Amino acid sequence: MTHVLDELHWRGLVAQSTDEAALRSALAEGPVTYYAGFDPTAQSLHVGHMVQLLNMRRLQLAGHRPLALVGGATGLIGDPRPTTERSMQSRDVVAGWVDRIRAQIEPFLDFEGPAAARMVNNLDWTGSMSAIDFLRDVGKHYRVGTMLGKDIVARRLHSDEGISYTEFSYQVLQGMDFRELYERHGCTLQLGGNDQWGNLLSGVELIRKADGASVHALTSPLITKADGTKMGKSEGGAVWLDPELTSPYAFYQFWLNTADADVVRYLKVFTFRSREEIEALEGEVAERPFAREAQRALAGDLTTLVHGQGATDAVIAASQALFGRGELQGLDAGTLGAAVAELPRTTAKAGDLVVDALVGSGLVPSKAAARRAIAEGGAYVNNAKVESEDAALRTEDLLHGRYAVLRRGKRTLAVAMAE
Repeated sequence: MTHVLDELHWRGLVAQSTDEAALRSALAEGPVTYYAGFDPTAQSLHVGHMVQLLNMRRLQLAGHRPLALVGGATGLIGDPRPTTERSMQSRDVVAGWVDRIRAQIEPFLDFEGPAAARMVNNLDWTGSMSAIDFLRDVGKHYRVGTMLGKDIVARRLHSDEGISYTEFSYQVLQGMDFRELYERHGCTLQLGGNDQWGNLLSGVELIRKADGASVHALTSPLITKADGTKMGKSEGGAVWLDPELTSPYAFYQFWLNTADADVVRYLKVFTFRSREEIEALEGEVAERPFAREAQRALAGDLTTLVHGQGATDAVIAASQALFGRGELQGLDAGTLGAAVAELPRTTAKAGDLVVDALVGSGLVPSKAAARRAIAEGGAYVNNAKVESEDAALRTEDLLHGRYAVLRRGKRTLAVAMAE
């Protein structure tokens, strides 16, 4: 059986480890309790967070016990950003975000059985702690010189913004989290992104100094595109796990649009497909890149994982229907609205001429061009060919009372929308 660390290495998910040989032995000897933390600094997690969520799941499938920490305390402060201070949110807002993020984490882990996951909140052990207790019991183990040497702190110190004592202290709070989970649950491993290495070491050192024990930290590389830019951003900003912020359709399309140069690596990082399956898809990329089989596998797996099989089926049906390979009338309003969200658009109402809608949407440059497209049989409303140059939009053409999908030829789309 493949050691879970070997699996993580093959998938490109190991960047740094405190003592990999010792960690390898610990993982081989018996169940290890481990954790990863997620701060509620926004109302949703985004696709970048999925790396640690999936790493947690991989370790759980190997028989180890996960603790998923949602930082109700650290979320009130926020991990220092490279350039500027975070805007602090109210306690009520952060508490609401904690609940939302917990709900997003839960589907990734199994909360039953011998390796059952547990949700934890660091507000439980920091909320009642006094400043004196914090300084005496935790702060005495930290040396300011070491804290100043952390990469993110050093960068902020030399920036125009500087760094507040609040954000400077974040590494102490994260170190305290690891110690609390070590003492409460026997947690001996923390997972994180490579940009969190200094914060992970904070907990390792605190436990060594305060408890005389040796624990582990393991980071994953930050996932980038082949061109070196950050993965996880679309033209509209972050790609969120919350369907209200990033629709399942947009989520699917984000992964479907993965470049050939990135897709095999993303299949390793973000899916549970086997080596054999991924190698077969790698062959498809090399031999039939136009088919985009690897991208379809990636998009389907991740949309199902985050939003469920029903959402994936609806998204695929919408994609096919837009180009005439399915019934637009059968799509629900949310899926159809998401599918046409990025299309060129014009406003229209029942009774408006299709010619005017085609011109208004930019599908054709002029009424003469619109009439010519209709005469040649190349203009469609909701996949139905427009038969007459005098055709008008009907009430029933406005799907869900709002959308009429316009198409010129096989692949050029726009939407007419009721005001």
